[in-house]
Amino acid sequence: MAPHIREAVGADHAAVLALNNGAVPHVNALDAARFDALVGYATYFRVAEDDTGIAGFVLCVAPGTPYWSDNYAWFAARHGAAPDAFVYLDRVVVAPRARRGGVGRALYADLERFVRGRWPRITLEVNLRPPNPTSVEFHRRMGFVEVGVREYDAGRCAVSMMERPV
Repeated sequence: MAPHIREAVGADHAAVLALNNGAVPHVNALDAARFDALVGYATYFRVAEDDTGIAGFVLCVAPGTPYWSDNYAWFAARHGAAPDAFVYLDRVVVAPRARRGGVGRALYADLERFVRGRWPRITLEVNLRPPNPTSVEFHRRMGFVEVGVREYDAGRCAVSMMERPV
């Protein structure tokens, strides 16, 4: 059964935060206050539901937002902070039970419909150190290309900076 994609609501936050923190180190852990702040910056925040509940989520931030992410800042430096420069896909997580079931593709299809006509590109990063080869391959299949690599934490961590025109 295809997942149902809908706007996230306050009642979803506890489940989404648990899903996020269960995906560490592929996304960074958040406490409730930091999560609420991130949701406040979100220009797009949707969940995928299946028969057993929330199967995934995606959250994006538009340029010009005072968001604390160094990866977001990297794309703002590359494309500028104009409101129509890009949309930054900050995090996407699919529940382990729902992986390889079309949830990620459904979330991205919904995102593309939302982005089309608003921003010329979707930007994101994927971990290289610690490695996340499944996500790198998924994003390549979805048409994203690497436009840079950002290392941090004295070289212990690295991300592939990726984008795709819409």
